[in-house]
Amino acid sequence: MRQIHICEVGPRDGLQNAHHLMPTEAKKAWIAAMAAAGIAEIEVGSFVPPKLIPAMADTAEIVAFALTLKNVKTVALAPNVKGFERALAAGAQKITFPVSASRQHSLANVRMTPEQMADEVKKCVQLRGKVGPEIEAGVATAFGCTMQGEVPEDDVVRLAVRLAESGVDCVALADTVGYANPAQIRRIFRRVKSEIGNKLEAAHLHNTRGLGLANALAAYEEGVRHFDSSMGGLGGCPFAPGASGNVITEDLVYMFESMGVSTGIDLDKLMEARKLMVAAIPEEPVYGHMALAGVHKGFRAAA
Repeated sequence: MRQIHICEVGPRDGLQNAHHLMPTEAKKAWIAAMAAAGIAEIEVGSFVPPKLIPAMADTAEIVAFALTLKNVKTVALAPNVKGFERALAAGAQKITFPVSASRQHSLANVRMTPEQMADEVKKCVQLRGKVGPEIEAGVATAFGCTMQGEVPEDDVVRLAVRLAESGVDCVALADTVGYANPAQIRRIFRRVKSEIGNKLEAAHLHNTRGLGLANALAAYEEGVRHFDSSMGGLGGCPFAPGASGNVITEDLVYMFESMGVSTGIDLDKLMEARKLMVAAIPEEPVYGHMALAGVHKGFRAAA
């Protein structure tokens, strides 16, 4: 039984900030390999203007391919109503919105204030109606911002409540720039959950300062069972200076499996998928302790 649900965000969050473009056919092979390893949800791209992020120009084609794979939920990011409509037309099964709690980051990322972006999400919920894809609102820069600095916790809670009340299916808290520490993770997740209950679902964490796994464990101890991560630690926000390094999927899987907590992911197959990624963008820096050391002697995956 899968106890931890991991959404692989490398094809979107990872590649959007990479210095090298991954060819479309290589993306497809990589996504297929990750699906074969047991990853149940993959964020395959974003519907943003290609002139802003050229790596996402083929997202509609990638969504169409991912929909042919078995046992995988195909996720796409949309920054506004126009992007949402494109994601709908492509057939994405889940659409996620970045809604920054930092005013400066929000203006740089989506050219809207947090309040305007929350209204945009509400419009998309209404456009979807009763039948359509799952909608997730991710509260970005929930733990700090490279532009604004401190992001008041009250702002994070207030924004999360507003998004939950807009009708989204779930809310995630994102450490977009890697500022969070475990005590902060526990405190803010606890505060938000006390306000919106089970609508608070996921943690999107970065390893920029080496605290990614510690923060994931802290979130787990607060009841979080859905995590975003990126193979090889690829990723970061191109509109937030220094926001490099998502939590590394391989290391996150190993941590939970070694704890006896099942992710439903085959580590050997996951490492094979990593090889495809590295081969496709060989000059891109990648990270991960699992790739260096492998599993420990006597390791057994969780049943």
